[in-house]
Amino acid sequence: MRKTLKNWRQYGKLSDLGEIARRKFFNNCFDGALTCAGIVSGIFIIFIGSGTILFTPQNVLITGLATTLAIGISGLWGAFLSEEAERKKKVYDMKKDMAMVEEPTELKNGEEKKNEKNNDKTLLEKAENFATIVASLVDGGAPAVGSILPLIPFFFGTTLTISHFIFSYVILAGLLVYLGIFLGNISGGGKVRYALHLVTAGVVTLLVSLLLGQIT
Repeated sequence: MRKTLKNWRQYGKLSDLGEIARRKFFNNCFDGALTCAGIVSGIFIIFIGSGTILFTPQNVLITGLATTLAIGISGLWGAFLSEEAERKKKVYDMKKDMAMVEEPTELKNGEEKKNEKNNDKTLLEKAENFATIVASLVDGGAPAVGSILPLIPFFFGTTLTISHFIFSYVILAGLLVYLGIFLGNISGGGKVRYALHLVTAGVVTLLVSLLLGQIT
């Protein structure tokens, strides 16, 4: 197990996985959160505008979870194919460059260098394959997490109430604040500024949804 973790760390360094995974996590979790915000806001508008209850918490869950599943599969599948293609190209280009810069040497030394080069290429290929899998999982998992967390209140109760939406928006705001802090940690500062930017995006989503509700 320790050896496996050591290999994974080595693969991550060789493939620059850390930076890529952080960027994918933020972008896709943010997308998932705002997608869910749009769904909840749309149902909220119908809820407050109708004299009768047209939705139950289970209806909201089915709609939200179906969307979560769709963007999760889309992210996972699309990311795997694109990452695989890009990283195969990267490995191919590096192999080609290594062949171009190789200088003739004595047979024995040449064989040793060839073996070393082959070992390096094998390690590189393992690193890129590992990065493809991890990046795909992050790409598919992050939007699913961002979408499903604001749906937690709708797991409770049989009658849809205003409290479901209030708690959902509280969770959404907390998630956006967390993502802002996450960005602030990456940049080395500005946590409050990033958090305010993301919460503002959530508020704009709600306001646009309300505006559309007034128009329709």
